[in-house]
Amino acid sequence: MVNRKELNPDASPQAAFGARLRSSRELRCWTQEDLSEHMNVSSGHISGVETTRKSPSLHFAKAADAAFGLVGTDATFERQWHEMQHGSLLEGFPEYVGYESRATEVRLFEVGAIPGPLQAREYTQAIAKFGIQQGDITPEQAAERVDFLADRQAALFRTPGPLFHVVLDESCIRRPIGGPGVMDAQFAWLLEFAAMPNSGLQIAPYSMGERRSFNRLVHLLTMADRSVMSYVESQTQGHLDRDPSSVLPLVRKYHQLQIEAASQAESVAMIEQLRKGTL
Repeated sequence: MVNRKELNPDASPQAAFGARLRSSRELRCWTQEDLSEHMNVSSGHISGVETTRKSPSLHFAKAADAAFGLVGTDATFERQWHEMQHGSLLEGFPEYVGYESRATEVRLFEVGAIPGPLQAREYTQAIAKFGIQQGDITPEQAAERVDFLADRQAALFRTPGPLFHVVLDESCIRRPIGGPGVMDAQFAWLLEFAAMPNSGLQIAPYSMGERRSFNRLVHLLTMADRSVMSYVESQTQGHLDRDPSSVLPLVRKYHQLQIEAASQAESVAMIEQLRKGTL
């Protein structure tokens, strides 16, 4: 206790993470060495995270959740880590991902880029590399985002997995990311996804014009109890919604979108034609 540093959780998101880690540890009367054994992380690293001398990684957050019995809850260190990384732009997203991994049905719509669950690793890496070049993220953050997406995909493509339907605006497959090799890998993964027994893939072609129901990302989840929730994003923030009065209209619009969009066979043919240009 002689050199104990006082923590100010209001100083920064990282400070809040460290203060919560310390308080969770002390509630169990654990020393940093005790927690080290539970997390398989050095006590010095734990001390560094608690006092903000070191930044927690996604692996560290997951290890803390396992140590404190928080896995599968809505108040995980992993969720707090994602909020630290993404800030208010993706408010509600970490909570959404937690539900997504347990959903029985997942429906997505995206404009402009392939959504995370359908991104090939090469595609994700290309986006992360540009983020590093722009100074938006560090190489460490880029690597953790790629690993996080891999974990998210593993949860979605589990056995048995959810019914998984995706409608992509044509812009998603027309926009080149990372060069021909990256796009070839991306198109190959989309075709593999379309062939899965529990999946559906449709393209909303430009020719739909004003008949396209949505203008930005929409995610819809159906849970085991048949409750439905939505996640949408604007330019500035994300929003997770469980209120049926606002979620069900989005479900109806999604069904209309599916009716108007190209069939899966037509959509696969579009992707195969584009893929020929990458070979």
